[in-house]
Amino acid sequence: MNTSQYDVVVVGGGPSGATAADDLARQGLSVLLMDRQGRTKPCGGAIPPRLIKDFEIPDHLLVAKVRCARMISPKDNRVDIHIENGFVAMVNRDSFDEWLRERARSHGATRLRAVYEKITRDPDGVARVHFNPLLAQGVGEPESVRARMIVAADGARSEIARQHIEGAEKTKYVFAYHEIVRAPVEDPTHDPYRCDVYYQGPISPDFYGWVFPHGDTMSVGTGSADKGFSLRGSVGKLRAIAGLSEVETLRREGAPIPLKPLPRWENGRDIVLTGDAAGVVAPASGEGIYYAMACGRMVAEAVQSALKTGDATCLKQARKQFLKEHGRVFWILGLLQYFWYQNDKRRERFVKVCEDPDVQRLTFESYMNKKLVRKKPMAHIRIFFKDLAHLLGFARV
Repeated sequence: MNTSQYDVVVVGGGPSGATAADDLARQGLSVLLMDRQGRTKPCGGAIPPRLIKDFEIPDHLLVAKVRCARMISPKDNRVDIHIENGFVAMVNRDSFDEWLRERARSHGATRLRAVYEKITRDPDGVARVHFNPLLAQGVGEPESVRARMIVAADGARSEIARQHIEGAEKTKYVFAYHEIVRAPVEDPTHDPYRCDVYYQGPISPDFYGWVFPHGDTMSVGTGSADKGFSLRGSVGKLRAIAGLSEVETLRREGAPIPLKPLPRWENGRDIVLTGDAAGVVAPASGEGIYYAMACGRMVAEAVQSALKTGDATCLKQARKQFLKEHGRVFWILGLLQYFWYQNDKRRERFVKVCEDPDVQRLTFESYMNKKLVRKKPMAHIRIFFKDLAHLLGFARV
């Protein structure tokens, strides 16, 4: 270790933690980025143009550029939504996350491969972060460093949140599971520029299944909040439906995904949550990479302000800013998931709604730019009444 004390210790090197560490290091602060590495989170890997622009993501990390999303209903009705004048990029989380961590290191952050243990207080009140370093030959002897501020980016079931943040234990989760398979590049039915999204009860009773292209591989996965639902069995069904049963399986991954932002992100002193630890995953879509990185940037700004002013209440600004910018979108997506994902009858109607040109246009404009589209009020009104007609059963399916 270069020093026994840092301005900021970031625990967790996923997109949110790595972004926070990078932004803080660029401000000249001493930053320790601690991550266990070696484990890839299950993730479809989709990132919008807004993320590529805001966080300066190089083209070589984009393993696929999707130009169409296919929505598939319980009755196998298929709606293709084409992305006009753009694309949704796909990244592989192992190489993407590592690139973000290395970028933070290149700007001055110190990297450490270790497992977090606990936080204690020295006699002067400064936090001490305890960890076990991961070495080539195994786990090393327990060590610790002092930290003026701690950013907890240690995932959906954050140990730091459990230990130090009030209300963290009340978080609810969707459990996600996917399999990375070899892409059937010789198969004429395989479209490397299309995402397939399955809204079918046997694939997920309360979420959806996905088949996403990643260049020479594919992510096939699903999620559910029902603990009794077999995610692995569901993915097996999905692979059979998609004609992927016989292709090579490269790896399998599973993890919990939080359903909504935690009511509190900080301890009022020197600890603040970010990313999955803070619960910033979009309802209905399960999208997390953009929101994790946006959250990491806001947390970095709040931490910098707290260090500069000595006022720990500055840490509250991260959650306030995030909800100001994205809270309305999360609320709308939460309603969408509640109304449309309850059963196959409603899922059938939901896919039917997706045929509407107004829905397609406004949905993708909002997704690509991460802002609600307000410039077409009549389109919003038309969508509202169409949604109502479908929900009440007045519209034909």
